[in-house]
Amino acid sequence: MSSMNFMEKLLNGVEVEWKALWQVTTWDKRFNAVDNYKQPRVINYPYLLAADLFKLEKDDGDIFLLSTGERTGWTTEVLAGTYLRTGEVVTIPWGKSRPVKDVLKYYKGRFVTADNRIATSSDTEKLLNKFLYYWLMSQSIVIDGFYRGSGIQHPSMAAVLDMQIPIPTLEIQAEIVRILDTFAELTAELTAELTARKKQYNYYRDQLLSFPCSSVGMQGAVEWKTLGRIGEVRMCKRILKSQTSSEGEIPFYKIGTFGKEPDAYIPRSLFEEYKSKYSYPKIGEILISASGTIGRTVVFDGEDSYFQDSNIVWIENDESVVLNKFLFYFYKIANWGISEGGTIQRLYNDNLRKLLIPVPYPNDPEKSIAEQARIVAILNKFEALTHTLSEGLPREIELRQKQYAYYRDLLLSFPKPAPDVAAVE
Repeated sequence: MSSMNFMEKLLNGVEVEWKALWQVTTWDKRFNAVDNYKQPRVINYPYLLAADLFKLEKDDGDIFLLSTGERTGWTTEVLAGTYLRTGEVVTIPWGKSRPVKDVLKYYKGRFVTADNRIATSSDTEKLLNKFLYYWLMSQSIVIDGFYRGSGIQHPSMAAVLDMQIPIPTLEIQAEIVRILDTFAELTAELTAELTARKKQYNYYRDQLLSFPCSSVGMQGAVEWKTLGRIGEVRMCKRILKSQTSSEGEIPFYKIGTFGKEPDAYIPRSLFEEYKSKYSYPKIGEILISASGTIGRTVVFDGEDSYFQDSNIVWIENDESVVLNKFLFYFYKIANWGISEGGTIQRLYNDNLRKLLIPVPYPNDPEKSIAEQARIVAILNKFEALTHTLSEGLPREIELRQKQYAYYRDLLLSFPKPAPDVAAVE
């Protein structure tokens, strides 16, 4: 069914009124003054600075700390003091650090907030606050274009308030909200499930890899060996900045792009020469970030690519003694001996060589590899369930979010009248 046919069926001949946001919403007064905008429906709320909001956090609180950041928390009525509010609100961030769709929030209940732009419907018999929220979400890309200024950007509230919002009947608004709430609740359930599975994964990983270790040597059925006894530290040949370009044949990864998208490349001829003459990782070996985010790991997949020397290293080990994937999981809980003193923390080769690795059943290589493989198989299942974007819960959440965005835009795509017909008070 096309979007127009869907909307025609939903509307069933009912006319949709279009209004400027300033005509149908109430905003915090201080932003009206900042933007010099003639918006009569304003309320002057007391508010906190963003830096002070989470200083109110209490474990046993029942008042929400409403922030446009990722962090959430609760406080108590005593701590909230004069900053306590009760109501149904939508927030647009004052300072922009991410796209609007990632920071726009809806909340209903008791709350304390920082210096965000707070909006509510000025007449809930005409415009539902939850409908307002979903419509603003559908317009997030447009609102992104209203941000201005250098450093911390701020949205032009004059531009936001001049946006035209469709106002169908309350029954149609309520039905749209019901449908979109269903998608949002499903995504929230999947996200909660993912959080629980990640905690479970971390617990089993720590249990499976937490062998007793009082000293180097035999501890029951486990021997703790230094990484230097297991293999050699390797790195690629140094690549000079003058040898790279922003476009090219072979991706060159630095600590800033390690495990992400490359922003530098080297010629294939140089790659083939260095690969044949110097150290180069084998498929399955574990690349380690030795600077920046210390200990971040990537399993080398064999794709033609090159890596920044000394900042990205790997252990060239014998897999008949220790499996690469066993190392990969142990690295996640390893206590890296990080060298201090410089402007950037660094993991030197000597730090790597001293890292202790548990080797189960060291006197029985076959049994040792079998035990390592058993541990790896269990953790692989958790890894696939909780971390990969090609399968498991992250993939399911991504699909549900895309489905939600599709139906949100479909349900809010009302036919708009020509500019000269639009009603303006």
